[in-house]
Amino acid sequence: MASTQQTNQRLGRIGIWSLELRYGDRAAALAAAAELDQLGFGALWIPGGVGGDLLGDVVALLSATRRATIATGILNIWKHTPRDVAQWWRQLPADSQRRVLLGLGVSHSTLIGEAYRKPLAAMREFLDALGREGVPADSLCLAALGPKMLELSRDRTAGAHPYLVIPEHSAVARKVLGPGKLLAPEQGVILESDPARARELGRAALTHYRSMPNYMNSWRRLGFTADDVTSLSDRLVDGLFAWGGVDQVAARVNAHLAAGADHVCLQVISGAKGGSFATLLPVWRQLAAALL
Repeated sequence: MASTQQTNQRLGRIGIWSLELRYGDRAAALAAAAELDQLGFGALWIPGGVGGDLLGDVVALLSATRRATIATGILNIWKHTPRDVAQWWRQLPADSQRRVLLGLGVSHSTLIGEAYRKPLAAMREFLDALGREGVPADSLCLAALGPKMLELSRDRTAGAHPYLVIPEHSAVARKVLGPGKLLAPEQGVILESDPARARELGRAALTHYRSMPNYMNSWRRLGFTADDVTSLSDRLVDGLFAWGGVDQVAARVNAHLAAGADHVCLQVISGAKGGSFATLLPVWRQLAAALL
């Protein structure tokens, strides 16, 4: 079983978080994953909040890459059973197990409906069941925003994968996690120097999230006002997204690292729909040249 330190080393400092690697054209996604691996990104993160064959998609990305960790951000605990996850895990070759990080999350009551129950208790039960089935804690992390979920990620997994946060959250999270635990925040990136266009893209990316209590509460804990959240203010957009050129992205990455993050996974917001790898790949190449 890998240690948390080994997990951190495998991830490296910079990864890519991408909807397109899971939902874009499959052949193009696998070719892009192979290039991202060759460019030197330490981890490729894919979403799983709506369920589906997330674990099969992880296997496909493992097959397309040689070194990068394939991480889930997130595996929705309401959409999978611990037994199914554990059976899948046991069937992986050992070298593939070493390259998987399962980020688990409790999703949102507005999406799950009546089946949703106390998230901390549900996550503890899911972790208990995975442990009984032999899935190692150091191959798991939690999508943790608030202090209680951060504490659970510290005590029961390799660490935390916060989403839609600012560097100040990384400082708060590191204080809760303590030394040695993984902290891998997602950071939205918009390579656009025009403020109006950059903020337009940021607001479009946030529209889906602003009605979800988990995120609203997180932003308010970080000092954003109810008006910031309701209006998707410039202050909120500028806080959550690194926009401008690669220098601005590098500064934001460095701010997370200085605040205590081990690994920052970059999600490029382009405004393109349908998994436009023609748009994304040039940006990923720029980020690799600047950051790796």
